[in-house]
Amino acid sequence: MKARAQAEVAQANRILAHLGILDAYGHVSARLPGRADRFLISRSLAPALVTVEDLMELDLDGEPAAGDERKPYLERFIHGAIYRARPDVQAIVHSHAPSVIPFSVSSARLRPVCHMSGFLGGGAPVFDIRRHFGCTDMLVRNAGQGAELARSLGSHAAALMRGHGFVVVGGSVQSAVYRAVYTEWNARLQREAISLGGHVTYLSEEEAALAEAANAGTVERPWQLWLRECGLNEQA
Repeated sequence: MKARAQAEVAQANRILAHLGILDAYGHVSARLPGRADRFLISRSLAPALVTVEDLMELDLDGEPAAGDERKPYLERFIHGAIYRARPDVQAIVHSHAPSVIPFSVSSARLRPVCHMSGFLGGGAPVFDIRRHFGCTDMLVRNAGQGAELARSLGSHAAALMRGHGFVVVGGSVQSAVYRAVYTEWNARLQREAISLGGHVTYLSEEEAALAEAANAGTVERPWQLWLRECGLNEQA
């Protein structure tokens, strides 16, 4: 189980980089199978370069396990805090996708406009770090800031980070990747719909819930496609 989790985290980094959801920054993690108090995440490295050998085990305080002295991501506290607050979460993606950021700084809130993004039906709350910590460099640098982000996320599938990016969670690596991709897709579609100047019809809460339930069991389909597009196999 650990080997599969490691493979999927490495694959997820490279898939999301290939699709433009991650650039040189951003990261993917997965809870370590059998250890609710640890998670897998790459050392500080551009996502497109991540392999299984680059993965580290961190505890929920963001401290490397087993004496690993490699440099971790500065914002690893995002992951530890969410895993601590959300026992249901098994994987997390943090992205700076530029199509999503405008919704973090505008009164226009990210809302589902198509069935593929039904998981946004509960809303995507905005975490404003300045509201809690004053003026900062906008990065989640410690456990306290991570905890406030986790509180903003609450029970939602996604949260935006003002002027920074977004975070999505899932019950598996494949689910978190799916949600990261379709959060970005929804942002582009919503912006295009708004730009038409007419009334935008969003999914109702019931429609979003039904769409999310229908899509939840199909995430392996795009996952297999993305693996092939990236030249990866199941063990990569």
